[in-house]
Amino acid sequence: MDIAHLIQTSVAPVFLLSGVAATLGVLTNRLARAVDRARSIEDRLENHVGDPKHLHRDLEVLARRARYLNAAISLCVISAVMVALVVVTLFANAFFDASLALTIALLFVGAMLLLTGAFIAFFIEVRLATAALRIGPPGA
Repeated sequence: MDIAHLIQTSVAPVFLLSGVAATLGVLTNRLARAVDRARSIEDRLENHVGDPKHLHRDLEVLARRARYLNAAISLCVISAVMVALVVVTLFANAFFDASLALTIALLFVGAMLLLTGAFIAFFIEVRLATAALRIGPPGA
């Protein structure tokens, strides 16, 4: 395989890496917002007069969301590492004339499965956020 063809072959996984990076940006922003919101609620709890049940419920939802976001981020990162290994293995396969086709395929399929898991965790987190959405004052 000549170098031009090798680079063409590795372009698709590199584009996939940029998509995973964009997804990681979305996930980390959502996690940061959930953490900020939880800190805000914890501050409100310190000075809260009356029944704080709704604040504790909000914190529970935020904790669940953070767990799903953490899982999605972890799966995305591992997926990105596997995609990067696909590119490295493509070059190793070409330069060392190794028979790494099965390894390349397994890495790619593994990366896709992990990315699928990340999107499922993200979907669940969005559903939790939407289900907990409350517009207006508490109790309204």
